[in-house]
Amino acid sequence: MSPTTPRSRRTALSQSELMACELDALMQISRLLIKSPPIEELLSHVLAILHEHVGMLNGLITFSDQEQSVLQIGAIHCDSDDVTEISSHIRYRSGEGVIGNILRHGQLIVLDRIALEPRFLDRLSLYDLELPFIGVPIKNSDGKTLGVLAAQPESPADTLLKDRADFMETVANLLAQTVRLMVNVEKGDQLADERDELRREVRAKYGFENMVVGHTTVMRRVFDQVRRVAKWDSTVLILGESGTGKELIASAIHYNSPRTHLPLVRLNCAALPENLLESELFGHEKGAFTGAVRLRKGRFEQANNGTLFLDEIGEISPMFQAKLLRVLQEGELERIGGNQTIKVNVRIVAATNRDLESEVEKGNFREDLYYRLNVMAIRMPPLRERIADIPELADFLLAKIARVQGRPLVLTDRAIRVLSSYSWPGNVRELENALERAAIMSEDGTIDSDVISLSGLDDESVRPPTPRTQPSEPGSFDKILDEKERVIAALEEAGWVQAKAARLLDMTPRQIAYRIQTLQIKVRKL
Repeated sequence: MSPTTPRSRRTALSQSELMACELDALMQISRLLIKSPPIEELLSHVLAILHEHVGMLNGLITFSDQEQSVLQIGAIHCDSDDVTEISSHIRYRSGEGVIGNILRHGQLIVLDRIALEPRFLDRLSLYDLELPFIGVPIKNSDGKTLGVLAAQPESPADTLLKDRADFMETVANLLAQTVRLMVNVEKGDQLADERDELRREVRAKYGFENMVVGHTTVMRRVFDQVRRVAKWDSTVLILGESGTGKELIASAIHYNSPRTHLPLVRLNCAALPENLLESELFGHEKGAFTGAVRLRKGRFEQANNGTLFLDEIGEISPMFQAKLLRVLQEGELERIGGNQTIKVNVRIVAATNRDLESEVEKGNFREDLYYRLNVMAIRMPPLRERIADIPELADFLLAKIARVQGRPLVLTDRAIRVLSSYSWPGNVRELENALERAAIMSEDGTIDSDVISLSGLDDESVRPPTPRTQPSEPGSFDKILDEKERVIAALEEAGWVQAKAARLLDMTPRQIAYRIQTLQIKVRKL
């Protein structure tokens, strides 16, 4: 491919003529920089000026990535659309070829004749190998190399080659701010992409459509409560045994609320002694106590305008309850060792596995704090109260384990029956652990009842679940709290046709078949 020629210039320039051309080019470049056109447009215009007015052919500008390990072409001046297209995919690693060496060492490189330089890669097939080549680093004020400006003089090496190199360094200095902006934009785009990807992951993890695992009445009530309360700023108290998913519910409330783009800060109140808990929640001033070598913001300040999740709230002492109550009532606090009142706007979501009403009656928990927290209470049912959800829940958890292990995992019907006949004192957390152990024990990815037994569920621990019976209202499936009665009522209305009963209960045929099995319903044949 023949090199591009600026106008019809072929005669050698004198030093004074070259200086006049370079001065004119610098003035045009300066005017461009003042106008501040879009970065890509500005760089293209600069290379065109070098080509037309100074005889520096086939100019290119590269800029480095965040780690300064790779250079990519940001602009190129040539008359070939094919080369322009190829250039967008070209990368130079640090130290690779002439361009990569400029990035690594930050030094000017001048070649009298390209053909004599073994490091020249000529990936673009653009340059005349019999002519010189000049590449200069583009640096910031700290001397860090941001990119490279390179071009090929139109005439063979002569006494003016050094003057051309000095001119190229001057242009590179003028472009330093522009290329720095380009690199920052690239970094900003990358950070924005990472931020958006994280937000998509969070929405996928905590979105209602992925949180709803189970069709039992008691769980549908929980999901409905979470959906309703998420859009308001009301304080939420999540009640339930360990392992029922209280933290998952707290996250779902935050990430489906208007505060979703603001902080969600978590603290396990049972994990810290009282003196450290106060510092952790309220923060401290420098020198407030031994070891307080700097000012530290507490969790309330960190969660300002967002959500603060206080797990195991029932474990805090009565003395600390009084301090916490003031913050919840007044929305203000003072750091330890400080006298400045700090206003905070925080939504509180608290959780506990204790019976706080009983604790209030015993005098272990302040009544006024209890009512301050208990604005909207959500009770997470233990797994033994929703045994009918185990097939769906097991499939959901097994899919998560399969993604981690990178292989398909299948749960057999016999394994489902074993899981459904266990009382699960450790709730969902115990079920997930049992499935993970079973997956480890399964060589081919098929989890059968024998593997479930190996995972820790032996015959002695398997026992029929105790159904939770509550009054039901005939004719209303959503209000019937006893799962077995609800399924039987649907089957009777459907004439014991399972597919029709499944539609009445908003289930799949497989789901209702599991319920008939696990609830030991005797199917009538009409």
